Amino acid sequence: MIDLVGKRNWFFLISAIVIIPGIISLAVFGLKLGVDFSSGTAMTLHFDKEIELSTLRQEFTSLGYDRAVVQPAGEGDFFVRLPEISAEENTKLKEGLETELDTKIEVSSLYSVSPIVARGTVSNTIIAVVVASVGILLYISWAFRKMPNPFRWGTCAVIALVHDLVVVIAVFSILGWAAGVEIDALFVTGVLAVVGVSVNNIVVVFDRIRENLKRGVSRDFEVIVNYGITESMGRSLNTGLATLFVIVALFLLGGTTTYNLVLALLIGIATGIYSSLCIAGQLLVVWEKGLASRQKAVSSPA
Repeated sequence: MIDLVGKRNWFFLISAIVIIPGIISLAVFGLKLGVDFSSGTAMTLHFDKEIELSTLRQEFTSLGYDRAVVQPAGEGDFFVRLPEISAEENTKLKEGLETELDTKIEVSSLYSVSPIVARGTVSNTIIAVVVASVGILLYISWAFRKMPNPFRWGTCAVIALVHDLVVVIAVFSILGWAAGVEIDALFVTGVLAVVGVSVNNIVVVFDRIRENLKRGVSRDFEVIVNYGITESMGRSLNTGLATLFVIVALFLLGGTTTYNLVLALLIGIATGIYSSLCIAGQLLVVWEKGLASRQKAVSSPA
């Protein structure tokens, strides 16, 4: 049997190696906010002939939109983000580009977000994550209410979830700094979906630990937890990898409009598989051993 619990310090070290650079990146560079969080106008333009990216950027500058971010989106499409503009300004911009570039332009997607809506999106996102975490803590504490210290099980599950979210956010911070990857409303959707998938994986592992605890497979809690993790490993890997294969296909073949959602799911689900097998149960053992050590110290004669 693989001793996953005995190697818990290595797993904690691996997580730290991933998370600490991400936290530094967050502190220094933060997240690259998309239109949904920073306000502005985003659109996808389709040209009926081939246009060079540098030429298009130059035309935006000459039309007075020097802050426009222009990115190729494949098959003659370009994704454009610029400060919030009105419908009249958008019409003039489109006509100006068509005249200067001698081409026809189809606006396949267009949306604007005001600063007030952007601030509301940020606050609602934070509230949603906090409410979800509290709900998960209460639910798992209730689901494992017949176990000793059920609040401990819920707390360890939430810590593992926070671990997954921090990894996703940290990776997006690094990608925002290195590759200009922005976060938007689809990123939030992906993060909340990661929470759901991670909770499912953690509950499966915790359920096996509970069953082994009831059966009394060992008097050592560390051995019981390791049994539970190894017994659920096949199920976690099979379901997780099957999901990842679908997401990888979407990542490779999907369009740019779902890029942030798919990328967040890809990172989050891979991290969720790891944390359910290598972090959540190990935290239970660390907590149990810490309490046992303190109780032993208190009961020992001075």
